[in-house]
Amino acid sequence: MRRLFKFRYPKLTLLVAIVILAYIIFSDERTSLIIGSFDELGYLSSFLFGLLFSFGFTTPFSVGYFITAQTQNVFISAIIGGFGALLADLFIFKLIKISFMDEFRRLEKTQPLKEMIYLADKDLSIRVRHYLLYILAGLIISSPLPDELGITMLAGLSHIKAGKLALISFIFNTLGILLMLLI
Repeated sequence: MRRLFKFRYPKLTLLVAIVILAYIIFSDERTSLIIGSFDELGYLSSFLFGLLFSFGFTTPFSVGYFITAQTQNVFISAIIGGFGALLADLFIFKLIKISFMDEFRRLEKTQPLKEMIYLADKDLSIRVRHYLLYILAGLIISSPLPDELGITMLAGLSHIKAGKLALISFIFNTLGILLMLLI
């Protein structure tokens, strides 16, 4: 029985399982009707659903809200939602730095990752690699994909400081939320 539950990457496996479960649960159309009733809270709902936008399991609620929201000003709602998402991303960042680093160190020793790092080191300067990583992580953060993926890339594959992460998180989350509000 112990061997059945012994995975090499248990936390990453659980994260992927939660994303899949969220997709299955929240693909129901009735969910958008429930979420639309939060418009009565005004900009507070933008902040709350911004918080939810960052977490893989709650992202479908947030996306449904922002797509169906009838806000007074989409730009203010996007900025307030971006602040909510920023707070959630900083929490995820701290959690990953504390809890996942053992698995990242183990993952760095695997052959496929070693080869990818070697190819990137050989062909690209460190500054270009960092900018590409920041852009890719930012695109993931701005999309309805779980922010855990983008934050994990930044926390696990680079030595990013919280201030730089906060700037990337706020800009990309605000843009992602704004695009959903404009739909």
